Amino acid sequence: QAQEMQDNIKKVQEEISNTELVGKSGAGLVSITITGKYDVKKVDIDQSLIDDDKEMLEDLIAAAFNDAARKVDVFTQEKMADVSGGFSLPPGVKLPF
Repeated sequence: QAQEMQDNIKKVQEEISNTELVGKSGAGLVSITITGKYDVKKVDIDQSLIDDDKEMLEDLIAAAFNDAARKVDVFTQEKMADVSGGFSLPPGVKLPF
């Protein structure tokens, strides 16, 4: 049973790694697509922001990435709860050990 759970966890970890999630900021003017491993796949910036304030654009990019990262965290927790039967691990603990 433990081996089966470990196999399921590996499958879920692979699914999480391959999943792409999108974070947005500035009412959708900036979006960033990242994988479950936090690799940035795509950055989309609305043309209207290109000639705008550089500092504001940098803030919007950071906010979009943070939004995407939070979505990865929530997705990962939900997927791991599914495979572990609702058993939750303390933050920072990764399976398999």
